[in-house]
Amino acid sequence: MASKVVPKIKFNNGREFPLFGLGTWKSKPGEVTQAVKDAIDIGYRHIDCAHVYQNEKEVGAAITAKIAEGVVKREDLFITSKLWNTFHRPGAVEPALKVTLSNLGLEYLDLYLIHWPFGFKEGENIFPMKEDNSGVDMSDDDYVDTWKAMEEVNAKGLTKSIGISNFNKAQIERLLQSAKIVPATNQVECSPYFNQKRLIEFCRSKGITITAYSPLGSPDRPGYKAGDPQLLDDPKFKEMGAKYGKTAAQIVLRYQVQRGLITIPKSVTKSRIAENFNIFDFELSTEDMAHLDSFDCNGRTCTFADAKSHKYYSFHDEY
Repeated sequence: MASKVVPKIKFNNGREFPLFGLGTWKSKPGEVTQAVKDAIDIGYRHIDCAHVYQNEKEVGAAITAKIAEGVVKREDLFITSKLWNTFHRPGAVEPALKVTLSNLGLEYLDLYLIHWPFGFKEGENIFPMKEDNSGVDMSDDDYVDTWKAMEEVNAKGLTKSIGISNFNKAQIERLLQSAKIVPATNQVECSPYFNQKRLIEFCRSKGITITAYSPLGSPDRPGYKAGDPQLLDDPKFKEMGAKYGKTAAQIVLRYQVQRGLITIPKSVTKSRIAENFNIFDFELSTEDMAHLDSFDCNGRTCTFADAKSHKYYSFHDEY
């Protein structure tokens, strides 16, 4: 099977997880079912989902179809999802996870993450607005309490591993003071323009792996304006690609995988899904890895500026 070419990383709980997967953020419901089917056929075994993406039913339809076809068994797949900000109250965590399981057609997740350290007002709206429409209506729920509920759903077997996303160093340190379970991973934005070196080193010192989202610079990111720099248009990556007989995207993805980061590029185009996967037949030289490290320009693209006023907003700190 093609999936055997994907190396696995070992979490601090002893479980193994594929180093490469398909991201589904911004994948439209009408496109994502076929994208996931194509990915599984190509050899992907790790699919990254989230409640807020509002496409988990369609992702689940693809998983169900491929299991029914006999292409994969459930235990061959590694499915991640994330607790959305409106479910940070400890009592809301298990019901939220059960909605995700129902949408995906699964009995358990392989990994469940707290999507952001800050909470929003509980209710039907994913982005609840204040009455005067001046911004998102925040909640005071403490991610330390939310984590205790994450530990409980893990103990019940509803998810094999638990982790965090978009947490900074100080927030992780605070979480670890009371956590019974050390997060398996911290999923954060990571690209050659924003290589997260210090956060990666800190997390590794605590036994926490890193999952890199938007590894291609998120060209279709919210808030993108014409003329904003696009990572994959950078001639430096194309030049390096020519040297290895690879595309700029393949160079950028290989860079992350070679750093030992779980990497989850998103695409709904079959040829691109296949191209992204085709990075396990070459290795970047030590010199080229160092050269790629030098491209960092603190180029964060996903700032979630609407939450800047929250006391648990994670991007005020340096890392």
